[in-house]
Amino acid sequence: MRVLGVDPGLTRCGVGVVDGVAGRPLTMRGVGVVRTPADAELGHRLVAIERGIEQWLDEHDPEVLAVERVFSQHNVRTVMGTAQASAVAMLCASRRGIPVALHTPSEVKAAVTGNGRADKAQIGAMVTRLLRLDAPPKPADAADALALAICHIWRAPAKNRLQQAVAQNRLQQAAALHASRTPRTPKAPTAQKGRTA
Repeated sequence: MRVLGVDPGLTRCGVGVVDGVAGRPLTMRGVGVVRTPADAELGHRLVAIERGIEQWLDEHDPEVLAVERVFSQHNVRTVMGTAQASAVAMLCASRRGIPVALHTPSEVKAAVTGNGRADKAQIGAMVTRLLRLDAPPKPADAADALALAICHIWRAPAKNRLQQAVAQNRLQQAAALHASRTPRTPKAPTAQKGRTA
């Protein structure tokens, strides 16, 4: 499986491509950052991110795009820019028919480091170790993008099995509900033979 991980951001949008399957050594195919100037108009920045993501999609032809699920309890201004960059990445993938998977930051941290509250240094160190790199990718956005890709590769099989089980359960429930609502056709009365005196 080839996954393009995207750590969304307006100024620095981390991107990283990882090949592999769960339970086997992983291989990094590319890592980098799509940058936009902070003083540029928002529309121009989003177009620049789109072009950057499109280049990565053209070059690496991933099977899945893994993006950080955006949420924030505090800084709404920051989260808006992150959400906009995330939407651009999802749009680029969806336009090509590439499936998009969303992973929360704590899910990624737990998958890669075993600790849902790991810091940037811990994530960088584990990404370096897991991908057998000489040094942690810089900046941290690039390492985070690789971590997203790794998380998806490791968690996708379990998620797929869970989704299949849920789908199967829903089908069984729907079939049972349908059976309980379907009116039963009453049996036609059997004709009794009359007695002759």
